[in-house]
Amino acid sequence: MASEQMAEPGDGVESTAGQAPVPRPLSRPMDAVDRGILRVLQTDGRASVRSVAERVHVSRANAYARINRLVEDGVIRGFGARVDHERAGQGTSAYITLRIVQNSWRTVRERLRQLPGASHIALVGGDFDVLLLVHTPDNRALRELVLTRIQSIPEVLGSRTLLVFEEEDLESGD
Repeated sequence: MASEQMAEPGDGVESTAGQAPVPRPLSRPMDAVDRGILRVLQTDGRASVRSVAERVHVSRANAYARINRLVEDGVIRGFGARVDHERAGQGTSAYITLRIVQNSWRTVRERLRQLPGASHIALVGGDFDVLLLVHTPDNRALRELVLTRIQSIPEVLGSRTLLVFEEEDLESGD
């Protein structure tokens, strides 16, 4: 591999193997049209460029160029399906808070990314260090995930599981 990103995503710094970190350019300023495009795509990620253009009142060429720029700048990180976890056989959801060894975030994050059903991972400040959202088929699978997989990570000092009774994705536009 000729080049490897060494810095954290979103920290504004990129590095290649064996070289000093180089500041990553910040994304360009967004205007009302850009924000409108984001709203349309968050509501319907399958919207055609023509439909997006009509809804934000710009030409197709302008909408196409702006969408590409938003992708290139990293504002749009990708396109995907919003999943109803219960209908997909993942009817149990939980937030798991973790206390971890100081300076072990990158190691712990890599281990958590590999967990089945891990949906969102955040490094946070407060009484705990990491907030993890998981979706599992049932409580038995959740128990196995927490007691066997998560608590076996050496850098995890403690955890607390918060069972989700009902959830709503606010970004989806539903």
